[in-house]
Amino acid sequence: MNQHVVVAEQFRGPPDSGNGGYGSGLLAGYLSPSAAAEGVEVTLRAPTPLDSPMLMQVDDTQASAHVGETLIGQALPKKLALDVPRPPSFAQALAVQQNSPALDPEIENIVYGGVGFHPICFCCGADVAADQGLRVFAAPVPGFSGVAAAWQPDTAFQDDKGFLPAEIIWAALDCPGQYAYLAEGIRTGLLGRMTAKVLKSVSAGDQIVITGWCIEMEGKKHFAGTALFNQKGECCAYSKQVWIGRLD
Repeated sequence: MNQHVVVAEQFRGPPDSGNGGYGSGLLAGYLSPSAAAEGVEVTLRAPTPLDSPMLMQVDDTQASAHVGETLIGQALPKKLALDVPRPPSFAQALAVQQNSPALDPEIENIVYGGVGFHPICFCCGADVAADQGLRVFAAPVPGFSGVAAAWQPDTAFQDDKGFLPAEIIWAALDCPGQYAYLAEGIRTGLLGRMTAKVLKSVSAGDQIVITGWCIEMEGKKHFAGTALFNQKGECCAYSKQVWIGRLD
């Protein structure tokens, strides 16, 4: 199957390209439920263009996005096993939210002007309205080896059954991995690969906790884990990420 898809400017990460988690989730969504049952690995090869068509090529085993001869990204079935740490509570994450780099007025940000580390990002941008972005503000939590965000997704992102589409869940899992490294004083580069598994549906309006933690570094590769928990404390989705390069 071949078809064209456009990522709107709303879903940007960097100023001129799409949020890595959102783009990865969009690609993953083209795999069949049976192919994606154990997890999906998405490798991002080039920036996702905004407001410009990409050609999606899909078969039984993979999905890929192209602009002309340029491969933007590829999704493959990939079994994901990850040791997910027990999360802080929603109240604990909310109590430290103001300490998030996303809300730090003094931090050197990716986009000059605005508030926080990445003011315009669809996932973590503080200058994005609640019905236009996810506003996931991850911060270190005492007693937890990583960062966590208290998140109540706006109903603007729900489907007709009141649940969040998979690409929104992938997007919400994105930036906390980078913020885990920020908490260690390390500014990573861009998301290069994301492998995720969605276990349960997530309702818009729920009190959700999203966690992020560092796994290891190999040269320019920074491995991180992220997970999303519903208000019952159930793990609904988790991911392993590779962030490429350093900004510091």
